[in-house]
Amino acid sequence: MTATPLVELRGIYKRFPPDVRANEDVSMAVAPGEILAVLGENGAGKSTLMQILYGVYRRDAGEILVDGVPVEFANPGDAIRHGIGMIHQEFMLVRSFSVAENVAMGTAPLKGEKFDVRAVAADLTALAQKFGLGVDPAAIVEHLPVGVQQRVEILKLLYREARLLILDEPTAVLTPQEVAGLFDVLRALKAAGKSIIIVTHKLREVMDISDRVTVLRDGRNVGTRITAETDEPLLARLMVGRDVLLRADKQPTPRGRSRLSVADLSVAGHDGELRVRGLSLDVHGGEILGVAGVDGNGQSELVEALFGLRPVVSGQVALDGEDVTRLSPAARRTAHMAYLPADRRNVGSVGDLSITDNAVLGAQRTFARFGGRWRDRRAAAAHASALIARFGIRAPGPDFPAGKLSGGNLQKLVLGREVARDPGVLVVEQPTRGLDVGAIETVWAELLAQRAQGRAILLISAELEEILNLADRIAVIFDGRIVGTVAGAGADVAALGLMMAGRPVAQYGAA
Repeated sequence: MTATPLVELRGIYKRFPPDVRANEDVSMAVAPGEILAVLGENGAGKSTLMQILYGVYRRDAGEILVDGVPVEFANPGDAIRHGIGMIHQEFMLVRSFSVAENVAMGTAPLKGEKFDVRAVAADLTALAQKFGLGVDPAAIVEHLPVGVQQRVEILKLLYREARLLILDEPTAVLTPQEVAGLFDVLRALKAAGKSIIIVTHKLREVMDISDRVTVLRDGRNVGTRITAETDEPLLARLMVGRDVLLRADKQPTPRGRSRLSVADLSVAGHDGELRVRGLSLDVHGGEILGVAGVDGNGQSELVEALFGLRPVVSGQVALDGEDVTRLSPAARRTAHMAYLPADRRNVGSVGDLSITDNAVLGAQRTFARFGGRWRDRRAAAAHASALIARFGIRAPGPDFPAGKLSGGNLQKLVLGREVARDPGVLVVEQPTRGLDVGAIETVWAELLAQRAQGRAILLISAELEEILNLADRIAVIFDGRIVGTVAGAGADVAALGLMMAGRPVAQYGAA
């Protein structure tokens, strides 16, 4: 980098009580018209560093320079005034407002006592046309697809004349076509001289979109590479500190009998509206059936109904031929169903309890003495220690509070607890969301090991790469319905993306 960077961080330090070192002497820079990717494991300090740059946190030491001049950011407003904007994973939009009203809030000139929405809309139309954003300023946000809502967030920053856009995991909820569209927009912004920092754990996307990549590990910058001169294995090794298997080693496994059968299932959401509509599927022993789809198309309601956490409006759920539609979650566990929820912190675990207590949740009677009146603490601690060793959970010991584990280590704990019960059917929802490549490797290997032992696994994931790596068959869900089922081997990514957007592909039959 020869020209003066647009933004530069020098020797950034940040600690949180009691002695958590989030950033340790981190330096990095982004040039005008450059796309910089920031990679790192969970807890590597990526988010903290970006929050410092955006004015959410104050650094303990170091400098921030804009156009070569040191600056101080007391809050995000200061960062925005210096041309720095950030798009979070959770969009900051008022869903009942129009696109123009969302953009206008806090920035647009008033016309009397109201926003001059017409003037804002005209400016937005010009911006949308310039950068290929394709957004109607009059549209109500809650009626827009997720990919278009993200474009509204980008428009908000452009309207505020941002020169640097920070995007945190921007592709997490997008279809492949929407990801391609987003990258087209980012390239257009780059061509116009805008700078972009993209925080992501998806190595393939780093290789596709970035000019350079900075890798953080344990709060430090362990390397910055020109993307065209590196590769995925090297970046993964920088992130984790060891070689990582980036593709699932899936061996052929005999397909057994149907173990989980769902027939014409309908399930309502919290508002009473149907979220799952006449859905049917079968999962066999020795196979992984992947359910692919963009978040919000009934996946969560489906898995909650399968495990008895949400009532069924109509239809049937059967385990090994036995109707379990009206059984409790405890009864389904007894029938050898296990469940790995998407929300590992609030649903899959109890953060205030120890690793040992979490390791025996749902199986307390197995670790009891004297007729179930007392906990066999020695047996429970031994069980927890075995899970720590088997899954490589980084923790001081079994008495450590589960809520203080990183996302990847907590997921390993929850997964280990579920598979230790020798389930016949394993329902897994978003098993690697937010995890780094090292934790993903562990989770994938365990799911494939369970498949090899004859388990029937229903995998619900918004990560298409995960589905393609693990699934023997792929069922695509849209608006609560299965719109197509295809073989996992050789599945066409473009066709799957169309189905995820609700457009069935004629040449695909049932698999």
